Formats: sequence, structure tokens, C-alpha cells
Amino acid sequence: MDQKLTDLLRSLSADDWNRPTLAKLWAVKDIAAHLLDGNIRVISSSHQFAGDPPSNPINNYSDLVDFLNGLNATWVNAMKRVSPQLLIDLLETTGKQYSKVMAAADLFAPAPFSVAWAGEDESVNWFHIAREYTEKFHHQQQIREAVGKQGILTAELFYPCIDTFMCGLPHTYRTVKANTSTLIQITVTGEAGGNWYLLKMAEGWTLIKNAGSVPDTTVTLLPDIAWKVFTKGIDPQTALEVSNISGNINLGENLFNMVAVMA
Repeated sequence: MDQKLTDLLRSLSADDWNRPTLAKLWAVKDIAAHLLDGNIRVISSSHQFAGDPPSNPINNYSDLVDFLNGLNATWVNAMKRVSPQLLIDLLETTGKQYSKVMAAADLFAPAPFSVAWAGEDESVNWFHIAREYTEKFHHQQQIREAVGKQGILTAELFYPCIDTFMCGLPHTYRTVKANTSTLIQITVTGEAGGNWYLLKMAEGWTLIKNAGSVPDTTVTLLPDIAWKVFTKGIDPQTALEVSNISGNINLGENLFNMVAVMA
């Protein structure tokens, strides 16, 4: 993913760097700067360096989002004085260090940060690393959308991202009432997609990979709609209108409320 990113950025024109993106407040250069921030935070954490503590207590999810938004905005604003070429060089250098940190992690040891959008207060490293991958994927895809250069909606690169996003479904459906054994199938079309199944248990919902019965509801999405739905890149109603739900429509509609980013 990092190599794809630097190759993409090197191909951009001066105008491309200023193009608006699905991230709304950020242009292409701002997203690239944010990705650099992600690399540097991970590397710094591996040095047992935590950075400045929050100025206000973090008591809930909303507080955490506000804190992260503040960190992101401060960094992106500071990086406006950095040239695109230097930004690319820094992404390339830190990307290699970042990958070494991730590769050295014990996959089942406690992660430094939980995957909060999946409702977890504590996570293990494999889920933390997978979440980090989704960040790299969807931000790079935002850049590609902005400059009209596709190339990562492939089975190799897209599937790990969407498969991780689906892990947030049980948390999204936590307040949805249904009979025990109710089964929802989520299908993302094309070679890069697949099928996921959400099963209602006696207490809550659980994600399974294989259906043992006929689904009560099937939701079908295009790949280019799926990643945008879960990253607030498209209005839920618009996404619903270009997708398909068969069976219990009310159950299927809840999928479009899921957000797999800190927002």
C-alpha cells in the first residue's frame, strides 16, 4: 500500500495536490500529510513515547473523536509549509519503519489502542494492525478518487480492508432487535468482494463467515459504494438507493449507519 501511495503521489501534477477530496475539509496534500502523521505516531509509540496528553479528560467515544480531530487538524495545518516532494520522501522513509514495527508485533498480544469503532475497549494487535491498514487504504482511495487514478480496488488490496470493516457490524447492530437465529447476508460484488453473515444470538449479534441457513435479509453493495459507506464518503441514503436489499428491509437498512472510522 505504501509503495502504491508514493508511486501515485509522484505522478501528480501541481494542481492535483490541491484537489478537493471526499474528506471534505482536506485536499489531496492534506490527506497525504495525515498518512505521514499515522506513520510517525506508530514509530514514536514504538519508542515508548506517548506525546502530549489530552488537555481535557476523555470520558467517552465523543471525547476521543474530538481529541483525535484536534490532533489531526494541528498536524495537517503545520504540514502546509512542507513541499509535496519532501512529503513524498518522508512518507517513503517512515513507511518502511512503520512496516517493521507492525511486522514485529505479537499478533495476539494487547494492542496499544483499541478499535473503538467496533465497540472494543481493548483489542489485540492483529485487529489494531488491520484497522491501521483500513486507514491507509481508504485515505489513499480518497486521493485516487480526487485525481481520477484508480488502482487499488483489487482482491489483494481491497478485500482486507472491507473484511476488517465488517468486524464493526455486531457493534453497529447492538441495539437492533430481532429473533434469535435471524441471519443477515452482506454481499460486496465483484472479484474483490465476498459474502459476510451477521447472526442474531441470544445476546447480541455475531459475525460469521459461512451461512448455515437461508438469510432473512440480503444486502448487496458495489465495492466502490461499500468502502465509502463505512468511511462517511457517501450519504447513507444515497448509498442505499444504489444498493439492493431483499427480505427484511428494515434489518438491511441498519448496515448503512455503520462508520468504520473515528468520526
